[in-house]
Amino acid sequence: MKVFVTGASGFVGSAVVKELLSNGHQVVGLARSEESAKSIREAGAEVLMGDLDSLDILQKGAREADGVIHTAFIHDFSDYQTNALKDQKAIEAMGEVLKGTDKPIVVTGGTLGLPLIDGKITEESKAPAESIRFSEKAFVDLSESGVKASIVRLSPSVYGNSESGFKGGFGVMLAELAKAKGFAAYIGEGNNVWPSVHRADAAKLFRLALEKGEVGARYNAVNNDKQLSMKEFAELIGEKLDIPVKSLSPEEAPDYFTWMTFFVGADCPATSLQTQEKLGWQPSERSFIEELDQYFF
Repeated sequence: MKVFVTGASGFVGSAVVKELLSNGHQVVGLARSEESAKSIREAGAEVLMGDLDSLDILQKGAREADGVIHTAFIHDFSDYQTNALKDQKAIEAMGEVLKGTDKPIVVTGGTLGLPLIDGKITEESKAPAESIRFSEKAFVDLSESGVKASIVRLSPSVYGNSESGFKGGFGVMLAELAKAKGFAAYIGEGNNVWPSVHRADAAKLFRLALEKGEVGARYNAVNNDKQLSMKEFAELIGEKLDIPVKSLSPEEAPDYFTWMTFFVGADCPATSLQTQEKLGWQPSERSFIEELDQYFF
């Protein structure tokens, strides 16, 4: 299958490209710079120059491919709504040229902040209509219009080694923040939890969703192993860095966490049981704590 991958040089997207190529697919990766194009070519994929504002280029990539995996996103969380709207428009543009075909498109979402069902975020958890989770809205609209669209919803901590070193999403950001502040922190009692997933496991899920995904399906990229509470995670950071650990009130939290305050306070006890059953996906990489211990601390 010829697959058009946006975000092909990114942390998750580059792992997706590697996973696709190693499983016999041909890949065309979107690149917004010569540096990105170079890394995509070195991985063994073709390059299409453009970015999320180049809707005509995105449509060209989707039209000429047998399927699309959309991992690109502008990771400026200080202007999340603007960037989420750009993401929605990009998905809609690619979906428009897929209407009337059986070509699959797999878009990217997140588990963080979704409603709980029986105490867990499951594949049945849906973003409220008034939320700004625009990729999920776009995926639903495409599915209802007959496009073979599905969504992979990433854990808040996507971790693993890449060419630029070890990364771990919000988890590493919190460890770096604690190191800079001189103490680790959590909000209130800190009982809220975050799941995680290794980038290689996430990439495998994207491939399986492309190959076997159902129209309108939601897949959770979540490692079901023990998910630490924010208090437990702060205590781990404190132990590893030999720094104090403090509980902050909701009023104190913004001074410490700044733009991450909402995310840090969110409860995300997620599961991927249905995803594993439907696609045969099984996380097999080392846990976030094992990777963090080796590559960060």
